[in-house]
Amino acid sequence: MAAEQGLEFEVLDREQMARLGMGALLGVAAGSSEPPALIVVRYRPEQPSSGPMHLGLVGKGVTFDSGGISIKPSENMDKMKYDMAGAAAVLGAMRAIAQLKPSISVTAVVPAVENMPGGHAQRPGDIVTTLSGKTVEVLNTDAEGRLILADAITYAKRLGCTHLADAATLTGAVVVALGNVNVGVFSNDEALLAQVLAAAQAEGEKMWRMPLDDDYKEALKSTFADIPNIGNRWGGAITAAMFLKEFVDSTPWVHFDIAGTAWLEEAKPFMAKGATGVPLRTLVHLALHEKGTDAFSI
Repeated sequence: MAAEQGLEFEVLDREQMARLGMGALLGVAAGSSEPPALIVVRYRPEQPSSGPMHLGLVGKGVTFDSGGISIKPSENMDKMKYDMAGAAAVLGAMRAIAQLKPSISVTAVVPAVENMPGGHAQRPGDIVTTLSGKTVEVLNTDAEGRLILADAITYAKRLGCTHLADAATLTGAVVVALGNVNVGVFSNDEALLAQVLAAAQAEGEKMWRMPLDDDYKEALKSTFADIPNIGNRWGGAITAAMFLKEFVDSTPWVHFDIAGTAWLEEAKPFMAKGATGVPLRTLVHLALHEKGTDAFSI
C-alpha cells in the first residue's frame, strides 16, 4: 500500500525496539511466537503549509488478544481478532491521505503485537520500563493496549509529531458507558478537540466527549513503579485514557476509544455487518481541515 501510494514506510523489529528501550510494547509481545513490529508510515506534502503542524496517527494493532496470563473468558474471544481495528483505521486513513494530499505532514505509528499466554509471557506484577523511561507495574496483562500505545506515542513524539491522535479498541468500560453508538473521545487540548468533533460531525461518525479530570489520576497509583497499567473498576475508560496522557505530556492529543464502535453485530442501512473503519473518516477530515477544505467530506 505504501509503495502504491507513494508513502514512506519502515518496520522496526524486536531487536530495534529492544535497543530503543520499548519495554512496554515488548512485554506484551513476549508470550507469542509471532514477532512484534512497529510500523511507521509517513506522508510528506509536495507543497507544505506554512504552519508547523505535523499530525501523528497512532493505532492499536493487537492482532489477537487472548488476554495473556490474565486470560479472557472463552465467550466472544473470537472477536479479539478485531483488536487491531485502530491500526487498520489509521493505515486506511494514510491511504486516503496519500490520495487526497493535504498540506500538512502526517505520520502513522502502529504497534503490532499478539497478546498470548505462554512460558515467556509477562506476568501480573511484572514491572516494565517504557521508551519514555517511566516504569509501569503490570497488574493485568489484559490491559495491554495502553502499554503498546505508550511506547508508540513516545516514538511518534520523537519523530517530530506536534499533534497526536490515537485510535484503539481500548476498554470494555467505554462500551458500558456509551454502548455501540458513540466513540468515546478524550483530549488534553480544547482547540484540537473542537477540530476533531467538527470533523466527526461533518463525516457522520458519532462521538462523545469523555472527562479527563486530574481527579481520576488518583486511581492510578503504584507502590513499586511510576504508574500501574490499571486503576480500580470504576471509570475504566477514563483511567485508561489517563494512563495514556502520562506519556503524551503537553503535546496536543486526542484519544478515540472505539471498543464499542469498531464493528457491527448487525448490518445497518448505511453499513454492512463487521468492521466499521471508525474513525478513519474523521482522521482524514482532520488532516484536510488544515488545507482549508472544511466542507470536504469523503
